[in-house]
Amino acid sequence: MGKIITFAIPIKMMDMKFEEQLLKRSNNQCELCQSGATLTVYQVSPQTEKTTENCFMICETCLSQVEQRSEMDKNHWRCLTGSIWSEVPGVQVVAWRMLKRMSTESWAVDLLDTMYLDDETLNWAKAGVDDEQTPEDVHKDSLGATLFTGDSVVLTKTLDVKGSSLNAKLGTVVKNIRLVENNTDQIEGRIEGQVIVILTKYVRRQN
Repeated sequence: MGKIITFAIPIKMMDMKFEEQLLKRSNNQCELCQSGATLTVYQVSPQTEKTTENCFMICETCLSQVEQRSEMDKNHWRCLTGSIWSEVPGVQVVAWRMLKRMSTESWAVDLLDTMYLDDETLNWAKAGVDDEQTPEDVHKDSLGATLFTGDSVVLTKTLDVKGSSLNAKLGTVVKNIRLVENNTDQIEGRIEGQVIVILTKYVRRQN
């Protein structure tokens, strides 16, 4: 019986072939913003094994913001309008996470509403958000429900607006709210044509 000959493929060679495969799929572009600038392979957490489903090509501009090494450029992420439709689960996950970070932006909330992730991919995406999101990032109503820009809320208390004769009655519905950045205790809303700041502890999110 003849000997069985096996070949050991060096790890670097395997990595090169894997990267070539991703570059071919991405057409030598960042799979988030389609930039052709310097690209690297990005493995989406918390996955531990490199596969073509959880890895994709990413440019340095996107990578530095995904990893929170540089300040968020919200206009840059309008590129997600196209990449949310990627067939690569890893791209879908990162797109979802970045849009969640920008939940104070109405356009980001709108994109999130149009996204569809199967249950497995959605759970994967949420696993990463739980790790990177801090309590300071979240606006919550009087019952602890998370608020997003564009939500409608109901006042749980009659409010007198300082510097105005406006009296916002208990039960008033405030539509299309906007979250106040850097202050999770406040939202902005329009009542009787006037934009006012409302404390989140006095509202309940309307489903």
